[in-house]
Amino acid sequence: MDTVTAPLQVTLIIGSNRHGRFGPVVADWLLGRLRDREDLAVEVVDVAQADLPTTFAPGPGASAALAEITPKLARADAFVVLTPEYNHSFPAALKNLIDWHYAEWRAKPVALVSYGGLAGGLRAVEHLRQVFAELHAVTVRDTVSFHNAGASFDDEGRLEDPSGPDAAAKVMLDQLAWWGTALREAKEKRPYDRA
Repeated sequence: MDTVTAPLQVTLIIGSNRHGRFGPVVADWLLGRLRDREDLAVEVVDVAQADLPTTFAPGPGASAALAEITPKLARADAFVVLTPEYNHSFPAALKNLIDWHYAEWRAKPVALVSYGGLAGGLRAVEHLRQVFAELHAVTVRDTVSFHNAGASFDDEGRLEDPSGPDAAAKVMLDQLAWWGTALREAKEKRPYDRA
């Protein structure tokens, strides 16, 4: 299968490592939307399963922590980042994961999904847009956000009313697929070199 018809390799990043986090509930729903699509192949990176050092000194500890994560980021054509909002921004563990990498993000699209209270994590999304722009990544315009996320899902982790989030996810993933395909094809013709 050539790269024009091959599914895009998408890495879903679960961005919270807080005890009692709600992220896995949203991630399960999101994985269902991603796996429903034949044009996307998904892998997962969960910051709660990464023991990244908080200093940026290379060494054996850092190498061991990154051994499973970096290849998933490197082979991705596109990303979906799932984030809660902590203190009007995104979690430190997610920033740490992002900062340990550079080339892995370049010239690739990033879709953003957020959850939280009244703001639904949208302030975290806006901060992430700035960070990914600095890393030469392209964030897609449309997002999915869950306002008062805990009330949106039942005790089994199913959405109470999936119509709005499912429709928003389709639009977002359509944009991600377009950007991912366009950038993959462009990089095959001319490698991206930050000027």
